[in-house]
Amino acid sequence: MEPIKLEMCIESVESAVAADLGGAQRVELCANLLEGGTTPSAGTIAAARARVKLGIQVMIRPRGGDFLYTDAEFEAMQHDIRVAKDLGADGIVFGLLNADGTVDRERTSRLVELAAPLPVTFHRAIDVSRDLMEALETVIATGCARVLTSGGEPSVVDGAEVVARMVRAAGDRILVMPGCGITTGNVRSILATTGAHEVHVALEEPLPSGMTYRKPEIPMGGVEGREYLRFLTAQAAVAELVATISG
Repeated sequence: MEPIKLEMCIESVESAVAADLGGAQRVELCANLLEGGTTPSAGTIAAARARVKLGIQVMIRPRGGDFLYTDAEFEAMQHDIRVAKDLGADGIVFGLLNADGTVDRERTSRLVELAAPLPVTFHRAIDVSRDLMEALETVIATGCARVLTSGGEPSVVDGAEVVARMVRAAGDRILVMPGCGITTGNVRSILATTGAHEVHVALEEPLPSGMTYRKPEIPMGGVEGREYLRFLTAQAAVAELVATISG
C-alpha cells in the first residue's frame, strides 16, 4: 500500500519549518486559524517557500464566515491564486458555495482552471453544504484533486463513517482527506475507519508573547489577551504523529 500522507494545518513560517523537520509531507498554509483559516500574506508564502522543501498548499479565503462570495471577493481570490503560484505554491485550497447550500460549480471550475497545473483541494466548505454526497459529485466535476472533510460533523471523530462512504463513492476520481479533530491518539482509528490515504491535522498550540510590557485592556485582536498569544506547531508533536501513522 502507498504510505499515508500527512498534511499539517498551520499559520506561520515557524510551524512550516517544524512540520518539515517533523516529517510531514505537506502543509496547508493559512492565516487566522481562529477564524477557520484565511489567505496568508505574500510575504508569509515566500518566507515559507524559502525555508521548507515539503509541499505548500495555500489557503485562498478572503475572509472568515460563510463561503458565499461577492464579485469583489471572487476577484480577490483569483488574484491571490496567481500570487501563490508565482511564489512557488504546490497546491491551492478553497471552497465556494451558492446561497442554497450547493457547491458553486461555475466559479469553482474557473478557479481550478486558473490554479492549473497546481492541484486544488476543496476545503471544509463541503461540510456545511446541504447534501454531502451531492456536493462531492459536484466537486469531482469541477476537476478538484482532493476534498477535505469531517463528514459533515464538527469533528471527523463523529463523521468518520460518512467520510468512509465518501471515500468509497469517490473511488479514484478524487482523493477524500479526513480532517478536524484528529490527534495522535485517534489518527490510526480514523484512518482505519475511513479508508483514507491522506490525513489533515492541526497541532497548533498557544505560545505566550515575549512582550514584557503589556496593555491587555486594549484588545488589538478583538479578544482580550489574544494579541499576547501566538499559535505554533512543535516539531516533536509532528514527529510523534508521523511515527504513530507509520507504526
